[in-house]
Amino acid sequence: MRGLLLRLSTLDADAENAVRVIGFFDALITGKAGPETLVRETAKLAECPVGLTDAVTGVTFRAGPAGPAGPAGPAGRRRTVVRDIPGAGRVWLERGGTALPLDDIVLERFAFAAALLLESSRPGDAGLVDTVLSADAGEPERSRALRLMGVEPTAGLHVLAVSAGGAPVADVLAALPENPRVASFGRIHAVLTGAVPPALHERIPRGVRVGVGPLLPAVEAPESWARARSALRFAAPDPPGPAVVHHDRLGALAVIADRLGDADITGIADVAMLDRLASEPNGADVLAILTAFCETGSTRKAAARVHRHHSTVAVRLANAESRLGFEFSSPGGRLRLHLAALLRRLRDNPE
Repeated sequence: MRGLLLRLSTLDADAENAVRVIGFFDALITGKAGPETLVRETAKLAECPVGLTDAVTGVTFRAGPAGPAGPAGPAGRRRTVVRDIPGAGRVWLERGGTALPLDDIVLERFAFAAALLLESSRPGDAGLVDTVLSADAGEPERSRALRLMGVEPTAGLHVLAVSAGGAPVADVLAALPENPRVASFGRIHAVLTGAVPPALHERIPRGVRVGVGPLLPAVEAPESWARARSALRFAAPDPPGPAVVHHDRLGALAVIADRLGDADITGIADVAMLDRLASEPNGADVLAILTAFCETGSTRKAAARVHRHHSTVAVRLANAESRLGFEFSSPGGRLRLHLAALLRRLRDNPE
């Protein structure tokens, strides 16, 4: 139907052409066009700049017959005709010359289509979060989705990547302040929040892993989401490893996560030896002791962390030292052990 309307300026205001205009907008409604598409196609039809303001979000879309027409609104425009949409916003035509015969019907159907499409394009929280996190969405789309959630695009926002294990994600949300928003992407949940409590690791159920993206302007949420997923790979579901990892505290480890593949990590001799230790009887206990020692730097503190007698921990550390071929007591040896353990966790947690 849209293809029949070659130039509005050549059409008379008769019933047949009015029906063709109605069909033009009906096709956009049936196709569930977004606000930007509606404005762009209407501008081509009307052969003049047109605009639409969404009253809920305050976002304005404006286009000319040949493409974007800049951010200007209807105020101060000569021969601008405006139609308010109660509760939804307003639309307008910016006719620079004499009005065309079908302008009234175009404006009427433009307003009708805008009312329907704006309402249908307001998804639930999960759909809005999906739009906010999508790197493929344009900034106006993300800004609109954020405002629909009551978040200003310039406000600071953390994105969390949560692997809840067997726990309900609601248990994680309960540990966060304000009113977090969530969407699920398979096994991983994305959580949007303005603040992350310092003791979050103490407030989430055992078995849950959390990667915390940096605080960025909300409109840059896709970047925080990507970094949160990277941080999640370093998180451990059970003590003594950290259940909550902040990307902005990873430093050079974040670069390693981006550059090293699984095969690269598996080929590292220290990691391969940890794999062998883990596969042996009591292997899980040995790995827990090694992790606790890396975290605390003390045999006795490691023993307390894993609830073992310190003499048992000392024996197992000595055995691991002999197998790996270096001492853990020196700063360099402990760093080497810690790096091998982190790389192994990184490899085993694709997300």
